Amino acid sequence: MEKIFQKNAIIPLLGNEAIVLGALESGVGFVATYPGTPASEIGDLFYGIKDAYRIYMEYSTNEIVALEAAAGAAYSGVRALVAMKHFGVNVAMDALIPIAYTRPRAGLVIIIADDPGCHSSAQSEQDSRVFIENLNLVTLEPADPSEAKEFTKLAFEISEKFQKAVIIRTTTRVAHQTAAVKVGKIPSAKTKGKFLKDLKRFNTAPPMVLSQKRELLALKKPIENYLNRTKLNPVIKGKLKNLGVIASGAGYLYCLEALENLNVSLDVLKIDTFYPLPAEKIRRFLENKKKVLVVEEVIGLIEEKIKVEVGTTNEKIEILGKNLLEPVDELNPDKITEVLAQILKRKYKKPEEIKKDLVKRTPRFCQGCPYWSIFSALKNAVDSKKVIFVGDIGCYMMGYYPPFELQDILLCMAASVGVSHGIAQATNQKVIALMGDSTLFHAGLPGLLNIVNNNSNPLIIIFDNGITAMTGRQPHPGTPLKFKKHDGKAEIKIEKLLRAIGIKNIVLDPVRQNKTLEKRIKEFISKKEAAAIICRHPCVYIGELEKSEMPISSSIHDKVGIKL
Repeated sequence: MEKIFQKNAIIPLLGNEAIVLGALESGVGFVATYPGTPASEIGDLFYGIKDAYRIYMEYSTNEIVALEAAAGAAYSGVRALVAMKHFGVNVAMDALIPIAYTRPRAGLVIIIADDPGCHSSAQSEQDSRVFIENLNLVTLEPADPSEAKEFTKLAFEISEKFQKAVIIRTTTRVAHQTAAVKVGKIPSAKTKGKFLKDLKRFNTAPPMVLSQKRELLALKKPIENYLNRTKLNPVIKGKLKNLGVIASGAGYLYCLEALENLNVSLDVLKIDTFYPLPAEKIRRFLENKKKVLVVEEVIGLIEEKIKVEVGTTNEKIEILGKNLLEPVDELNPDKITEVLAQILKRKYKKPEEIKKDLVKRTPRFCQGCPYWSIFSALKNAVDSKKVIFVGDIGCYMMGYYPPFELQDILLCMAASVGVSHGIAQATNQKVIALMGDSTLFHAGLPGLLNIVNNNSNPLIIIFDNGITAMTGRQPHPGTPLKFKKHDGKAEIKIEKLLRAIGIKNIVLDPVRQNKTLEKRIKEFISKKEAAAIICRHPCVYIGELEKSEMPISSSIHDKVGIKL
C-alpha cells in the first residue's frame, strides 16, 4: 500500500475522512474506535493507512475501552484520537467525565457523531450535547469537510495548550458530506512516549477531584479569550438588520441555502464552539435585532443558553427556534426556508416532491446472508406467539421486519441478555435472546455473567458471522486471524468464553445444519438453565475480505487513491 495524501493536492473527502486527514496533519500517533455509523469511516480509513503512516490504530472492544486506551496514550505524551457514534458516548461516559478532570500530556481529541433523523440508529434520536454540557470541555462543531479537517487540527492545539481533552461533535450530514479538501504537510507520527508519575494530575480521588473541577471551570474564560483570537464563530453580514440567524453545524449550510431561496440578505452568526459559547459575540449580534432565529439539531440547547445564560440587551428581542422548528428529525433547507418565509411574511412555495412509482420494500438481509437460515429455523422451531424474542443491535435487527417479525424488544447493545433475564425471572414465559458476535464482545459478557450468577434460563442464540457486519465489516476479538490487519494474535472463541462462565453451548452452521438447528432450538428452549446456540457461518462478504485482506469497503480507498 502506498501513502495516499500528497501535499497540496485537493481531493474529495467525506467529513469523516477529512477528520482523519486533520489528525494526520496534527501528528496523531494513537487512534482507537469501536465502529458505529455515522462515525465508522474514521476508523475504516485509519485502519487502511495505519501501516503507511506508521501510527497505532485499533478497533477496541467497545467505546469506553477505546476512550480509556486513547487517554492512556495521551497521558504518556502521544497525541491520541478516539471516535464513536452518539450511543457510544453513553457507553464511554463513565470514563469521559473523570477524564475531563485530568490533564493529558499530549493532545486528546474525542470525535462524537450524532445521527438526527435516526438514519443509522434505530433506538433513539439522541443529542449528545446534553451530555457534553456536563463535561465543560471545548466542543467544536464543523459544518463541512474542510472545517472538519481544520477543526481537528485546532482541537489538538487547544488540547495541548490547555491540557484538556477536546470534543468534535458532528452529525450525519457533516460526517457523510463530500467536498474538496486541500492536503497539508503530514509530519512523522510519534507513537511512543513515556508516562511520568504525577499523582495529582491523573487521579480523580477525593478531595482532589473537587479542586480538579474548580480548575476545569476556571479554564472557561481563558479558553474564551483564546477562541476570540481565532476565526471561529464568524458573522456573515447582511442587509436586513432587524432580523438575524444564529446557526450551528449543518444547520448553518441549510440557512445559507434558505436565504438564497428567498433572495434575502440577513446577518448570520455561525456557532463553531458549542462550549464555550461565544457569549460576547452573541451579545453584540443581538444588538439592534428585533427577532433572531436559532437553528440547531436536535434540542434547542443554544437557544436556551441565549435566553438564560447570555441574555439580551433588549427585552424586546424575540428569540425563535424550537417553537417553529420541531425538535424531531434532522433539519433541511426546505424546513429553514419555510420558517424564514413565515417570519419575513413572504410567500414561499415548497418544491413538489417527485412522485416515484417504486415498489415498497422493508429492510432485509443481504442475499446469501446466513441470518436468513437462523430466523427460518427459529420460525419453524417455536410458536412465535408464545415465545418472547428479545433482539439486539446488529444485522439481525432485520428479523423485526417481514417475513419473520421475530423481535419483540430492541433497546441497546447487549440489552437482549439483560432484558431476557428479567422476563425469565418475572414470568413463566419462554424467552429467546438474540445477540451478535461483535455485540457479545462489546457488552454482552456482564449480562451473561448475571444470568449465570442469578440462575436464569433464557435460550441465547448467538449470530456469529466473524465480523462487525452492520457498520462496515470491521474486525472484533473473535474475527478469524486472516481477516485482521493488526498485530493481535488472538482469535477468541465464543464457545470457550461461555464454557468458562458456566453456560452450556453448542456450535452449529445454520446454513449447512439448518434442520439440526431447528431440533436443537426445540431441545434447548425447555432447559431449566441458561443455554446458548452459537450459529457460526461467515458473512456473505467474507469472500470479498479474502480478496482484499482488509475488512473495510474498497470505495474509500478508490476515492483517495489507495492501491490495494
